[in-house]
Amino acid sequence: MKDWFDSFLSLFFPRCCLICGMTLAKGEECLCTRCNMDLPRTDYHAVKDNPVEQLFWGKVSLERATSYFFYRRGGDARHILHQLKYGGQKEIGEIMGRYMATELLSSGFFREIDLIVPVPLHKKKQKLRGYNQSEWIARGVSAVTAIPVEVTGVVREKNTDTQTRKSVFERWENVDGIFRLHSPERFVGKHILIVDDVLTTGATVVACASSFEKVGNIRISVLTLAVAD
Repeated sequence: MKDWFDSFLSLFFPRCCLICGMTLAKGEECLCTRCNMDLPRTDYHAVKDNPVEQLFWGKVSLERATSYFFYRRGGDARHILHQLKYGGQKEIGEIMGRYMATELLSSGFFREIDLIVPVPLHKKKQKLRGYNQSEWIARGVSAVTAIPVEVTGVVREKNTDTQTRKSVFERWENVDGIFRLHSPERFVGKHILIVDDVLTTGATVVACASSFEKVGNIRISVLTLAVAD
């Protein structure tokens, strides 16, 4: 019955690929098979000391870090991020999170990780947007890995300006000290995975990771949907 109803709806509201705009076939989500195959994957999860990990050297101690695909200005993959962040399509985050986790699972990237911590939005920004896109990505990762998502442990205290048009220095200054840890005892001895949407300078992720610096015996890894190329 559900398949029939979905087919009926698709006659009037066809589901389209976020990148090429073609109608999606049954079983395809967000991206058609061709655009999914053409997604500019980094494959950094298979590379020790990869460029994403190097981005954090000297700033915060990490177990491992990677990003799923490259974000390039004018590139086709930008449509995924734009619709996720500004198009109100939160479900894209969950779908892309599942895609990402499925491809990384066999590599052992998620081995020994206890909790997934999405980078939080300030409550005002989340209320305006209606959701936290990083949390929806984390939900998708959790659906594949069965690792629980922790959304109350880190609080974003300052409602900072967008990072998009800021210089490198301004980005770091903009996020300095903006996160506070709530009930730090719950993270003692844990290996957490910080999840975010796009990695540029790494300033936001470093600020988030730094909020755990006084937690005993904690290990931190990082996973983002995209990395600026």
